[in-house]
Amino acid sequence: MANTAAELARRKAREEEGAGSRANAVPFNQQDFERLRSECLRTGSLFCDPTFPAGWDSLGYNQLGRYSSKTIGVEWKRPAELCSDPRFIVDGAKRTDICQGELGDCWLLAAIASLTLDPAILNRVVPPGQSFSLQYAGIFHFQLWQYGEWVDVVVDDRLPTRDGKLLFVHSAEGGEFWSALLEKAYAKVNSSYEVLIGGSSIEGFEDFTGGISESYDLKEAPPFLFNIMRKALKLGSLLGCSIDISSSYETEAVTHQKLVKGHAYSITAARQVHHFGSPVELLRIRNPWGQVEWTGAWSDNSREWDGLEPEEKKRLDHAADDGEFWMSYTDFLRQFSRLDICNLTPDTLSKYAIIPSTFQPHRKGSFILRVFTEKQAHTRSVTHTHTHTHTHTHTLSDGSSQSDLSVQQDSEISAFELQHVLDKVISQRSDVKSDGFSLQTCRSIISLLDLDGSGKLGLLEFHHVWTKIQKYLVRNFRAPCHHSNHSVTWWNVTK
Repeated sequence: MANTAAELARRKAREEEGAGSRANAVPFNQQDFERLRSECLRTGSLFCDPTFPAGWDSLGYNQLGRYSSKTIGVEWKRPAELCSDPRFIVDGAKRTDICQGELGDCWLLAAIASLTLDPAILNRVVPPGQSFSLQYAGIFHFQLWQYGEWVDVVVDDRLPTRDGKLLFVHSAEGGEFWSALLEKAYAKVNSSYEVLIGGSSIEGFEDFTGGISESYDLKEAPPFLFNIMRKALKLGSLLGCSIDISSSYETEAVTHQKLVKGHAYSITAARQVHHFGSPVELLRIRNPWGQVEWTGAWSDNSREWDGLEPEEKKRLDHAADDGEFWMSYTDFLRQFSRLDICNLTPDTLSKYAIIPSTFQPHRKGSFILRVFTEKQAHTRSVTHTHTHTHTHTHTLSDGSSQSDLSVQQDSEISAFELQHVLDKVISQRSDVKSDGFSLQTCRSIISLLDLDGSGKLGLLEFHHVWTKIQKYLVRNFRAPCHHSNHSVTWWNVTK
């Protein structure tokens, strides 16, 4: 009990100092990158990590253990021993920098490939300024999200090889090593490389972003899922997909159209094109193997590409043997089983007061709050009790008092705006005495009818709501006189 209390006290002290935040990551295994690198530069030595040594224990315990046939001939070498001019990153990190080796960690590599789509996210995980020339000391570091805080993971650059080639993840460039070193850092956090065999893309997405993930069963795909995917990619979310297997014998089995079962893919783009004038929804998907691509419609050399305008065809850059391919959204739903999305920002952004509470009143407790903002936001901590309530009033124009509602073609309304509009209209009905629509009711309305997942109601969705409300009012308030108040609920409106 005393040990638990001491650990909680240490964590609280760290939080008060800002440790574990994006700006102040906690050193993993208490290894400080700057201090270790400075010491190596001072002594003229290359860093050797004692907490993750270049030996059998770091490789694994069973399939990659000391006596496994898969580890025969494995040697740990530094990049300078593998090529004459090793580079950390060549011309920016790209999806083609991630090619799977002999380790079954496609789920992790799919997550790493998705990182390259957003430089800001990549720089969070792979701190810039690292190289094999300037201040090189055989030491590199990466930052991962672990158990509610960012940790800074230090590794040396000794990598497992066989016959002079990297055994696990490698870059198509040959002399580029950021992806191999990131894989090593992730293996270190999880105790060995073998632990990375088999996993979920969601785990990798969350460990690289600290985001919140959701999964979709594509056999029960919701309407407008393509729009949800396109919006998620635009906001920087990470997307992955896979094909379920019915038995272990189907693991990494290749279908007749060159899709791999039980294998993690990353989704890197969503586009709508015009095929002979008709709109077609396409997804760009990448196999972390760096090869074995879909051979069906919209594959690299399929005839469907002949139906696009030359400019549009060139913009999609579809022909390359790099494991990346285009597929129609219809085929995607037919071929794949599961979609994973790791969201970095909420759908609805506004002003919020975050008030932690306990189940029983007046109980003291510690809270961890994580707030996402799409753009730079301003926050302040409330450290004292407020005794005054501030009321904000808004003056409405004459035009806003009209009983008929008009919504612009491209506008969307939030739960707050929906409440304001509905309450304004209901208050003008002399035959209706109502407490109006609560904010929770308006949120429920949006949750039920928000078909495109935007978190708001568009024109058609709002029209559907308003039609139901009008029918309800006509049916329930047709009598000449009502003496009791009515609280309008969504249950009444929808039944």
